[in-house]
Amino acid sequence: MSTAKFDRMALEAMLVSLRPRLHRYAARMAGSTVEGEDIVQEAVVKALAAHDGGATVERPEQWLFRIAHNAAQDHLRRRQRERSRMSEADMTGIEDLSAGAETRLAAATSLRSFMQLTLAQRSAVILVDVLGLNLHETCEVTGATLAATKAALHRGRAELKALSSAPDDAAIPKLDPEEERRLRRYIDLFNGRDFDGVKALIAEDIQLDVVNRIRLRGKREASTYFGNYDRVSDWALSLGFVDGQPAILISNPQADDAVRGFVLIDWRGDEAVRIRDFRYAPYCVADADIRFVAD
Repeated sequence: MSTAKFDRMALEAMLVSLRPRLHRYAARMAGSTVEGEDIVQEAVVKALAAHDGGATVERPEQWLFRIAHNAAQDHLRRRQRERSRMSEADMTGIEDLSAGAETRLAAATSLRSFMQLTLAQRSAVILVDVLGLNLHETCEVTGATLAATKAALHRGRAELKALSSAPDDAAIPKLDPEEERRLRRYIDLFNGRDFDGVKALIAEDIQLDVVNRIRLRGKREASTYFGNYDRVSDWALSLGFVDGQPAILISNPQADDAVRGFVLIDWRGDEAVRIRDFRYAPYCVADADIRFVAD
């Protein structure tokens, strides 16, 4: 796509089609499918602003991945980045490896495992082995030299192989009793279709995001969200965790109770002040570490 034809409509269409791949990158960089979506949203805003500001775009896909890469970097800095930092020295003479086995390994690796790689290793492995970019495209996204990219990819692959053979000793998350009480009350009312009771739990200044669809502000706007759920029956809510974070899991009783999405709620006392519903972001479910909590 040439620069002249890359108008606002084309950019918006590309953002829709690339969003799952951008999320795969961002979620693995952050080690969290939820934070990955936050990074993607930030990248979308920055891309649209840059385009409207007259940015010249020669290779749109690489340009968007570069924006997502920078947004992920900013996000990790705000989170004070990784606990340990290792410098990557340039390595010359490392030949491009056959990525068949490495690709399968990287695609199957948990988000938690990616967080044990250095930032440079993580980025190189995700871009090459998960998303299928070549080395030169990866350099364009990250701004690293070819030698540094080869080194990061080589070491990252080796680390993932070692991690894949190690036992998974991740601790089972535990719910705070107050958080469990609030969530179970919300779930019980929702499953009982007592939406007046659910609305009584939300704050007047509620922020409600149906991720990848719409943002609603205030109790009056949020009422349409509950009305939409009331009109369909392809859902049932249960308590669980998403990437170790307390969540409401959305299952589909018409499809063997497969998890189709999840909901995150922020509370102010017993009032819900922010609801994020990931029902229409299936790419987040695909990458998430989802665990049910027994009733």
